[in-house]
Formats: sequence, C-alpha cells, structure tokens
Amino acid sequence: MIELSFSKLLLLAVIALVVLGPEKLPKAARMAGAMLRRLRLGWESVRSEVERELEVEEIRRTAKQAADHADAMRKAADAGMHSAHASVNRTVAEVADATDATPAAAVSRETRDGGT
Repeated sequence: MIELSFSKLLLLAVIALVVLGPEKLPKAARMAGAMLRRLRLGWESVRSEVERELEVEEIRRTAKQAADHADAMRKAADAGMHSAHASVNRTVAEVADATDATPAAAVSRETRDGGT
C-alpha cells in the first residue's frame, strides 16, 4: 500500500497548486474527494456482498450437515426399531412355544397326582 506522510501530502498539494492554479484547485480537490467517496462506497458494497454470500454458503453447509446428521439418526432409529421388532417377535414365538408345551406338562402332572 502507498504510504502517505504529511510531507508527501504537502508536496502533492504544492504540485497540484502549480499545475492547476489557485482557481481550479478547490474544484479539483472536491472532485477527487467525491471520487474517493464513490470508490470507498463501491468497495464497501462489494465487500458486504461477498460477506453476505459467504454467510449464505456457511448456512447452506450447516443445513446440509444437519440434514445428513438427521438422516443418520433416522437410519439408526430405524435399525433400532427393526432390532426391537425382531426381538419382540422372537419373544412372542418363545412364549407361544412355551404355552403350547405347558398343557401337555399340566396333563401329565394331573395324571401323576391322581387327577381331579
């Protein structure tokens, strides 16, 4: 970046006074100030637009990560539900098998005890 010290600014003012003359110097200084202001405003506009785009991109990335995480959690929950469903089905089958075997055992016990 250009370093502008007080002595350099003073030298620029003297050169501008000599080149432009005392009548045109104030008008040229106002025009230069206006151009610098426009340049700064343009730069701020571009900078803010870039920052806004970066924020939008960050939000999109975060939303995608959240969606991926939610999908993974849903898949894990589905797997857990499937496992629990299979376990319940096995338990129901075991209980059904046990109840089918129980009447035969009860009948043989009643026969052995003398029956009522």
